[in-house]
Parts: sequence; C-alpha cells; structure tokens
Amino acid sequence: MKRLKYVLALILCLGLLGGLGYTAVNGLGADKSGSLSSIDLGLDLAGGVSITYEVVGDENPSKEDMSDTIFKLQQRVQQYSTEALVYQEGSNRINIEIPGVSDANKILEDLGQPGNLYFIAQTDASGADNYTYHSGINEDGTLETDEDGNFIYGWQLNKTIEELQADGSIVLGGNDVEVAQAVYQQDSYGAQEPVVSLEFTEDGAKAFADATTKAFAASESIGIYYDGKFISVPNVQAAITDGKAVITGMESFEAADNLASMIRIGGLKLQLNELRSNVVGAQLGSDAIRTSLIAAAVGFALIAIFMIVFFRILGLSATLALAFYSGLIVFLLSAFDMTLTLPGIAGIILSIGMAVDANVLVFSRIKEEIRSGKAVDEARKNGYNKALSSILDGNITTLIVAAVLWFLGTGSIKGFAETLILGIILSMFTALVVTRTITSILYGIGLQSPVLYGKAKEAPKVDFVGKRKIFYGISCAIIIAGFVVMGVNSGAGKGAFNYSLDFVGGTSTTVTFDRTYELSELEQTVANDIKSAAGINEILIQTVSGTNQVIFKTTTLSVDQREAVEKVLEDNYGVASDNIAAETISGVISSEMRSSAVEALVIALILMLIYIWIRFKDIKFGAAAIIALAHDALIVIVSYAFTRLAVGNTFIAVVLTIIGYSINDTIVTFDRIRENQHLATGKKEMAELVNTSVSQTVTRSLFTSLTTFFTVLALYVFGVADIKAFALPLMVGVISGTYSSIFVASPLWYDLKTGFKTFFGKKTAE
Repeated sequence: MKRLKYVLALILCLGLLGGLGYTAVNGLGADKSGSLSSIDLGLDLAGGVSITYEVVGDENPSKEDMSDTIFKLQQRVQQYSTEALVYQEGSNRINIEIPGVSDANKILEDLGQPGNLYFIAQTDASGADNYTYHSGINEDGTLETDEDGNFIYGWQLNKTIEELQADGSIVLGGNDVEVAQAVYQQDSYGAQEPVVSLEFTEDGAKAFADATTKAFAASESIGIYYDGKFISVPNVQAAITDGKAVITGMESFEAADNLASMIRIGGLKLQLNELRSNVVGAQLGSDAIRTSLIAAAVGFALIAIFMIVFFRILGLSATLALAFYSGLIVFLLSAFDMTLTLPGIAGIILSIGMAVDANVLVFSRIKEEIRSGKAVDEARKNGYNKALSSILDGNITTLIVAAVLWFLGTGSIKGFAETLILGIILSMFTALVVTRTITSILYGIGLQSPVLYGKAKEAPKVDFVGKRKIFYGISCAIIIAGFVVMGVNSGAGKGAFNYSLDFVGGTSTTVTFDRTYELSELEQTVANDIKSAAGINEILIQTVSGTNQVIFKTTTLSVDQREAVEKVLEDNYGVASDNIAAETISGVISSEMRSSAVEALVIALILMLIYIWIRFKDIKFGAAAIIALAHDALIVIVSYAFTRLAVGNTFIAVVLTIIGYSINDTIVTFDRIRENQHLATGKKEMAELVNTSVSQTVTRSLFTSLTTFFTVLALYVFGVADIKAFALPLMVGVISGTYSSIFVASPLWYDLKTGFKTFFGKKTAE
C-alpha cells in the first residue's frame, strides 16, 4: 500500500511535467500565454518599433544637452522594456527602439511631445483664472463642447501657452525639475500612500518657493501641463522653500510612477518632434531563435546523459527536475512579461548551471555518506542537510549581485539581472524541493539499492598549496600577455579592443530597394557585398515592416567607404543614390549606463564581501573571493583582446555572468574549508586543510563546469555568428572560473591567512 502511494506520486509528477511541457509548447488560451512563443523578445531576436525624434529649433544642440536628453528618454522608455535602446542619429536627431511592440502610434501617444512640460499658476497677476475645471455638462444638461464640436471635460486652459509665458503665469518649466520619482510615504493615519516626489534645480527651487508661497496664501493650485493637457493639478498645502515637493492623491503606485515618468520626459532640456516611426525586424537574423532552441535541446540532452551516467538514479531525478525548471522558466518569463535577449539568455544559462551545481553538491554528499557506510535513506537526508549551507551561500552571493544590478543598472544590464534573479530562485526551488521530492518518490517505489546511487571514491590528495606559485604564474602570464596584446593593437591604431556599435556608434545606412528582401537573403547577399566594399566585419540588419526599406548599421564609415557602399548597391542591386541615406549614430551604451554598471558592480562586490565575512566569520575568505573574481573578469576581458571579438552589449552580460558563476563555485570550496577548519591550527595543518578541502570538492567543481560548458558549447556549435561570438568568451569564462576556484581562490586564502610568510620561502610553523 505504501509503495502504491509513491507510484501514484510519480504518476502525478510526470503528469505535472507533461502539463508544463504542453504549456511551454502550446500555451494556455487563445493568446497562448505561458508558451515559448508568447515570451517578449528583444530587438536582437524579434525587432520592434523604431521612432526618430528631431530637436525643435536648434540644428546643432550641445553634446551635453543631447546626452542628458538621451539618458532621460532611456529612463522613460524602460517602462515598455528594459531592453529599449536610445541613441543619437546625426547632430540633432534621437532614435528610440522598443522591442516586443508593433503599434508605433500607441507608443507615440504615450510619449507625447518630449520636452514640453509647464507648471502653471492658477491665476495671473490680475487674479484671472489661467485654467478652469469643466464637468462636461452645461447647465441645461447638454454636453459641453468647444468651437469645433469637441467634447470638453476636466481641467482646461483659458489662454494659450504663449499668453501664459508673456504674463508670467508659467512659474516653472520641465527643465527646472531635477528628480521625479514615485515613492511611498506615511499618511496622517499611519498608512503607506503612493506619492510623486519632486526635487528642483537651484533656480527651480527659488521660483517654486515664490509660486507656492503665493498659491498657499490664496488657497490655489499649480497645474502641471504636458503635451496639450493637464496631467495633475495638485492643491498647494504649504509654501515649499526647500526645493522638494510631493504630489499626493495618487490612486495607486502605478499611477504615481506614470505621472513621475511623464514629468521626467517633459523635463528634457530639448524639445523634440517626431520625424518618423517604423516597425523594424530582428537584428540577429532569421535563424537566431531556431538555432538557439536546437542548442538548448542538445545542451539539455548532454546534461541528462552526463548526470545519469555519473549519478544514476540521482541523475535521473536531477534530469526530471531540470525539465521542471525549463518548463517553469518559460512559463514565468511569459507571465511576468520579461523581455528575452542575448544577455537574458546568459542569465538563464548561469541559473541552469547553478541548478545543476546544487544537485551535484547534494549528490556528491550522498555518495560520500554511502561510502562511509550509511544506509541509502540516511545518506539522502544527510546529503541534503550537509549541502544546504553551500547551496544557500552560493546562491545568495550571486543573488546579491543580481539584485544590485537590477536596482542600479539600466537597459540590458537590468534585463540580465531580471532573468538571473528569476533563474536563481527557480534553480534553488527545483534543486531543494523538486529533486528531493522525486528522489524520495523513486526511493519509495523500491529503488533502494546502494548500487543505484553510487559510492564516492576516495579523492586523491593534491598539493594545491605547494604548487600555488605555478598556478599564480599561469594566471599572471595570461593576463600580462593580454595587456601586451592590447597595447600592441592600440599602438597599431586598431584600438585595444574591437568596440562594436553598442559602445562607439557608427553609420546607419537606410536603403530603399525596388522589392522586398527576406532577412536571410539580405544576410547572404547584400550584407556580404557591403562588408567587402567597405572593408568591415560587423553589420546589423533591420528590415522596415510594410516597406522595401532596410537599415544597415556598421562601424563608422569614411567618405570613401560610403561611396564604395553606394557604388556596390547601385551596380549590384540597381538602387539609385537618392534611395541611399547614411547618418552617423551614437552608441546605445551611454556613459551613464557604463558608470551605473560599474557603480552597481562595486556595491555588489562590497555587499558580497560583507556577506561572506559574516557567514564565514573571516574577512580573508571574502578578500580571496573578490580577488578570484577579478582574476576571472580579467581573463574574460583579455580574451576579447586576443580574439578581437566585438566588445558590445553582450560583453557586459558575459563578464557579469562569469562573476556570478565564479563566486558560486568558489563559495562551495570555501564552505568545505570552513567545515574542516577545526582540524587545523598551525600553518602546516592549514596547508593540509586547504589541500584536503579542495581535493574533496574538485570533482564536484569539474562536474558542474562540464554541465554548464555543455550548454554554452551547444550554443557555439549551433548558433548563428552573433551567438557564436557571445558563446566563445562565455566558454573561456567557465574554464577560468573553474580554474580559479580550484587553483587560485583557496591557496590565496591560505596566503592571506598566513600573511604570505610561506609564499616567500619561510619555513612553515608546526
């Protein structure tokens, strides 16, 4: 009877897994929600809406004003997607590209006319109303309309903007607002209410103090007017002289966030008018998604085979749990409307590696327990209990990085952090709950022989501490060689790195052909001809929906290169010169985005150091971990110098992925040192402690790295060119992370612990 209960539980688990698989493929309902096809994809994988704005009035705005406007627009459009791109085109135009949407008119309606915000006093100097409230109904019960027959409702201006400016009724402009954000504050009843918090510039603060003093004395309001309508008309409840204000009465936090967002975009230094809007195609080519799915399937199959061969029944449990993970990640990406791009895929790859890593940790512990003579049931329980601290520490340190990147990062960095956070939480759930449940079920139906679980072999002891100078030397040699290559390339005028369009911008060439081309055809013909004519290696292609237009984005082209491109288009494809327009574009990774990424990473490392210090009660563990992370980041960075791979958006994702992967790997080894630390007192015993602990965990480190490597290798083998360029440095990072966890981090902790005394040749104390 008891076995029947477990059989029914197994059938239920397989049924749930089948349901998840069905949902991932076919979805739920008419909109196929929860399916792979319902996930929002980024510009690189699926395209979206492209909008071009032009600065009103000034044909040559300053670099500072353009940079500030681009940064504020980036913050505004993130409400549609964290993967939205904003960059400069020519001297006075700004492009916005938003993935996952196809209705340009809806976006334009939401954005309004950027840089067109006013704070208006309720009355002018003579006491006449500048605006009044209309109920929409006349005294006789008829609808209230204007001269053109349009329905009138809500707050309406009684004068034109020009008249208000002339009589001094506009007390502030949008550019007087320095900060606008939605926050919670405590109301008079002690409850939390959503409000819009405003901070003004120095000049704005003075003007606002005068305006609120006057309005408060007269019990009046100050209207906030944007894009032809009032977006808020708050009553002034006090004279505000400190340059900070809040707008209360918000229906919800979302309403406060929307109002704050409109105030930010209305506060641009430059006023913008829409020039054109288009729906554009994917940047990575037609085969990117198909080949990525093939790679995912192959990677999953390789992991499954590997786990079952080495861990038997336990490996089967992990494979089923990983299938649960795959179905859940698809469902939740769709449910939370997350936008998936290449950096997002990197976050998922990392979380898959961590999910497998948690299983390997537990299974290795179970096999050790069986080797020590424990019964299988006791070994299972002990294995989970002993591995729990390692799993939690490894995942929490990576989660710290992801959380800080999400709070402080922007653009693709935020998107990477979102998918990583989701992946980490899911990986812990599947490893600690799903795998454990399936293992218990399989044990309950009668699969109880120790042969089915395996027995750990005694780990051969390696003198990692004694050979550490060799390991340090190898790392230093690679990093120094990388810096030498960077110097040589820079001296030769090629630049230390091969920066892509994302970082340095380039040339956008819009071509109107005499017919419609498929993306695959463009990749095989036109793109290759342009590369050959201009002598370049990188090109991004975007088709414009509903037209024969195609946008080719390349590195910056000289006049001669542009002429060569025009000639090949005219000669080979019959395109007249009038149908070819080239413009210089800026990079999509702004200086603000780069500085926010660095700031977020520094804060994350500090928090990680503090966490490791608290958990391990020894700051030297944290210091060794941070140095090992720097080692891995440098190895990945110099790999870009060696290979001349393009340094772009995915470069940041790769470096962040390896940092998250490496810290998880290192923490597991440190956890074993902490567990064994009571055995060591003198320096000689300390060296023995490190050698024993690393030897005990080296198999687990290699197994975890192999499973992660399988996934990335499949991407490299089956992916399109851009995905190969993304997967290659990831593979380098996985190898480097494994190397540092085994050969660098723990010996480095030993040197920090002993004050480097034995490193410089002094005899080890007994």
